[in-house]
Amino acid sequence: MNRYILALIFCTISTGLLAQVSRQNNQPQQVLPADSLSYLNPKELTIGTVTISGSQYLDKDVLIKISQLTKGDKITVPGDATSNVIKNLWQQGLFDDVKLLYTLRNDTINFDINVKERPLKKTRAKKWYNVFGSKKFLRDKYEEDKQTLVAKMQAGGYRDAEVLSDSVWKNDDATVNVKIKLYEGPKYYFGDLTWSGNAKYPTKILNTLLRIKKGDVFSEEELNKRLSGSPNGDDISSLYLNDGYLTYQTDPVQTRIHNDTVDVDLRVYEGPQYTINKVIVKGNEVTNDKVILREIRTKPGQKFSKEAIVRSTQAITQLGNFDEQKIDPRPTNINPNEGTVDILYNVVEKPSDQIELSGGFGGGSIVGTLGLTFNNFSLRNLFNLSAYKPLPKGDGEKLSLRGQANGRSYQNFSFTYSEPWFGGKKPVNFGVTAYTQLQSNAYNYTGAYAANNIKRGDPNYQGITINGISATIGKQLKWPDDYFNLSHTLSFDHYNLQNYGGYLFQNGKSINIKLTETFSRYSLDAPIYPTSGSNIRLTAQFTPPYSLFNNVNYAIATPQERYHFVEYYKAKFEAQWFQKIYGKLVLKAQTQFGFLSAYNRAVGQSPFERFKLGGDGMQSYQFLQGSEIIGLRGYENFDIVPLGSDVGVASTSGSPLFDKFQLELRHPVIASQSATVFILAFTEGGNTWNSFNQFSPFNVRRSAGIGARIFLPIFGLLGLDYGYGFDQIPGLPSANKGHFHFSIAQSLSGAFN
Repeated sequence: MNRYILALIFCTISTGLLAQVSRQNNQPQQVLPADSLSYLNPKELTIGTVTISGSQYLDKDVLIKISQLTKGDKITVPGDATSNVIKNLWQQGLFDDVKLLYTLRNDTINFDINVKERPLKKTRAKKWYNVFGSKKFLRDKYEEDKQTLVAKMQAGGYRDAEVLSDSVWKNDDATVNVKIKLYEGPKYYFGDLTWSGNAKYPTKILNTLLRIKKGDVFSEEELNKRLSGSPNGDDISSLYLNDGYLTYQTDPVQTRIHNDTVDVDLRVYEGPQYTINKVIVKGNEVTNDKVILREIRTKPGQKFSKEAIVRSTQAITQLGNFDEQKIDPRPTNINPNEGTVDILYNVVEKPSDQIELSGGFGGGSIVGTLGLTFNNFSLRNLFNLSAYKPLPKGDGEKLSLRGQANGRSYQNFSFTYSEPWFGGKKPVNFGVTAYTQLQSNAYNYTGAYAANNIKRGDPNYQGITINGISATIGKQLKWPDDYFNLSHTLSFDHYNLQNYGGYLFQNGKSINIKLTETFSRYSLDAPIYPTSGSNIRLTAQFTPPYSLFNNVNYAIATPQERYHFVEYYKAKFEAQWFQKIYGKLVLKAQTQFGFLSAYNRAVGQSPFERFKLGGDGMQSYQFLQGSEIIGLRGYENFDIVPLGSDVGVASTSGSPLFDKFQLELRHPVIASQSATVFILAFTEGGNTWNSFNQFSPFNVRRSAGIGARIFLPIFGLLGLDYGYGFDQIPGLPSANKGHFHFSIAQSLSGAFN
């Protein structure tokens, strides 16, 4: 029942009927108050007792909690509290009748809730964990199903379809029998479709968008969808609403029915063209107005546009600071005389800062990790002590600090800051990153430190140190459309190796100065659980061609001379698509490809910037900045190596060529402000090669499995997968078969692992 008419009946006697609904007529009768307890003279009273009568099978304490009447509370009678008692209990679908009785003693009111349970006492709502259980009969669900049945028949052209009669009777204590008698009637088809009242757009354009022609199967549902209900925005209403016609309406009138044909006149009311007067934001308790307003595409003075509101909502969602389920844009203060309208964006803040705190066992010792990410940082308030809560917030900037170490043998520290609107006037993203990493044998893996007798410079010392800094600047493009972005990154990396195996050289210093160009298109509808859109990225990276002017004879050059200034060029293509396929079930398709090559064959391939494929894709204890990590579940980390290569070198330094394909089905379990949980099933494959001569894009290492993801605002996206690798890796017998993979902060806001 879509609407409830709640009544309060007040009598002069000490016990009276306060409210009642009944299934016998589907609507409670409204009776005017007859005593001093009236809507014109409400009183504040204290609740004394609350009792339940008439219930034989249901927990009375639970019913009292549902009523939201609590002993000792003060309520206004009559008022919302008494009205909500009926509404809350009625919505449970468990009763044929609900009455609210009361007695008055001075300023105390005692309630008795009288209920009449439905005959089908075992009827209960279906639970998520009862997927394979028996189907429960629910009267309200049954009524909905009858309506759905008729609607489906009418959508198939059976315009006169109806339920003639139905009966439900008890079979035993746990089951019922259902009998429905239907009238199908003849199948109808569209006849002439005419338009009237359309002045802005000619009939030809409207017919093109309508995509219904004479002779098509008649369906009011399909007609209404083409007029105003298309999820893709290609309906008639979107045409008008995107051009300022806020009050546009089309009324389809069936003008003639002859034999099996229905003629329809589409009567258009265009109304005035509206412009935006004000744009208002409410609910942003932490984030500053300017952070939201600069993302919004509806500007004062522009024509009203439904598409601009949708895009604005997506942009606010991408900020990551608001509950995406509660972003509510709405037109308000509509003034038809002046043709103006205000746009109100209601938002609800959610926690966006994240902490990563973990400990693990790797390399024979315990590795600790601490990471802090502040996604709504404010640099301009850095010296404003009153703004520290615990850090200054509200300007939409991002500050990330991360440290990982196990003592002397492994250390990894990084700092990242980014400002999405550098300069404050245009969407120009600026970011800076600095890091330092160390891995060595200063810890002898037996539990005792060896730092006193093994130091840098010692012949027995084995280690690598990497220091780096990078700066990025990027902007949103207007062409081909405004989903595109272009960014430029300049990086400086310094490598220092001493007796460190696994790379193309073991001793010396190397400098990597690189420019990275990234051309991308991002149109996902949500960062955490996308249901539509795509994320496509093309990356080109290159260094100066030092070998053209450094006068080094590479035929006789030492590794230190050959790799002192690293030279290479590198390209990578990554794409992922999301599509809702049934209900809330979402399909994710993804492909990746990358290669690393040299300007000069005499120099050879770069020892750094290679690709490591396999495992969870996490930047773990084994990770150093000299390579890229690509996950492939069902295999050990980095163990997918080129056929015939040195397994130790390939798994440590990576490979110059890779590809990867992935299909994943996702379904949400929880979608709320406090947490998002979804389960998934996947199949994927990928491989690595040493050169294009060996490259075979569909000769991949295959795997399949299942997993789950949980997003907690403070920890980010956590994942657990079980993958089974179907293909053996020569030289690595344990690389494939069954593996569990844990991930943190993966596949969020455009990540591809």
